[in-house]
Amino acid sequence: MTAPPGPPPPLAGGANGPTALRPLLDTVLDALHTGAAERGGPLPAGGPAAQTARVRAALGDVLPAHGTGDHEALRTLVHLLAAGAADPADPLCAAHLHGPPLAVAAAADLAASALNPSLDSWDQAPAASAVEALLTRTLAAEFYDTPHADALVTTGGTEANQLALLLARERHGPRLTVLHGANAHHSVPRAAWLLGLPPTTALPTPTGTLDPADLAQALAATPGPTLVTATAGTTDAGLIDPLHRIADLCDRYGADLHIDAAYGGLLALSPRHRDKLAGLGRAHSLTIDLHKLGWQPVAAGLLAVPDTALLAPLAHQADYLNATDDTEAGLPDLLGRSLRTTRRPDALKIATTLRALGRDGLAALVDRTIDTAHHLARLLDAHPGFELHAAPTISTVLFRPTHVDDDQLATLRRTLLHEGRAVLGRTRADGRLWLKATLLNPHTTAGDLDTLIALLEGRTHR
Repeated sequence: MTAPPGPPPPLAGGANGPTALRPLLDTVLDALHTGAAERGGPLPAGGPAAQTARVRAALGDVLPAHGTGDHEALRTLVHLLAAGAADPADPLCAAHLHGPPLAVAAAADLAASALNPSLDSWDQAPAASAVEALLTRTLAAEFYDTPHADALVTTGGTEANQLALLLARERHGPRLTVLHGANAHHSVPRAAWLLGLPPTTALPTPTGTLDPADLAQALAATPGPTLVTATAGTTDAGLIDPLHRIADLCDRYGADLHIDAAYGGLLALSPRHRDKLAGLGRAHSLTIDLHKLGWQPVAAGLLAVPDTALLAPLAHQADYLNATDDTEAGLPDLLGRSLRTTRRPDALKIATTLRALGRDGLAALVDRTIDTAHHLARLLDAHPGFELHAAPTISTVLFRPTHVDDDQLATLRRTLLHEGRAVLGRTRADGRLWLKATLLNPHTTAGDLDTLIALLEGRTHR
């Protein structure tokens, strides 16, 4: 006789959800701890082949005939992930614009996952939709001094840039010309391709930023509608284009302006550093990314605009989500707030962080992180074994050991990765290859920077 099936596994939501989650969270936290201890550094040693073999050995059958139970599955997978992570919370993991999330933001993200609101209709997210509306308007007002500034929550800078080009296309038609510097994020020309626009025009940026003289010449030679994309915080060096001068040119030639401030946008919260963004509020649209200098778990991007009317082209009708009579009766229409349908409440973790830290707390984190980058730059500049490319604009430091060529530099970086000792980026500037330290960890200390320099010294002076 077949035994009757047992009860279904517990849910994360509902009245009993917290009771079910609590012991599971203990298992998760223990596995995060043991995994990080096993890793013992910024990333696991051994390189891709070793990690793939380790994952395969630990998982075995990904879909077993009979389950192993909640605690075993969590213990195995979370430990595996933590032991094999490139952990941005480690001070020597500093290659990319990949920041360590604040604990309070990660905890809020757990609540979002447990409750699972979907921001495509009000009846799936009553409170979450109101939180998002308040958050987006509040943050947009940090960048625009206009009565109806607004913003959309995106998965990050790439989606925000794509939305910016989409809105410009809808304003001006499919023959829109997009001009940008060679320093622009790769998502800008890719978005033009995805949207069926003409190939973008990349203007040379030999000094790392967009030259207004070159832009003026390009605008004068470009017939028809034009969108200029400037950058406030380049991916390679953290540089900021001359925003006011670019905005002046856009006004003169009747071009729209989008500014990709995914990296640098949160400098606006810092009284010490907001002047670097002078001119930001003159853009028709802005990309902001809070999983960089906002210390949020991925994903946490914004597209901000000076007036909510600019978002009107995104309006969309699906009767089961935003029936006209429901909207007329007062139910908020959420479908035009994204190109995505099912959409998690990423606004919750951002709003929780803003409330927990406040303006002064976030500004202090920004200032501390930038100060750390300048300290590293001074150490490298004073050291005879290293060459500093330039003082950092935000928190990216480009440098290279002296007496090594580009091939040796690339090999050094990969060796550190394979050994699990450090995660540094790479980029080209002035015709040479440079190591890139992208400092986003506010817990990084002067001692951590000394450790990094000593590690590199040991690799280049043998």
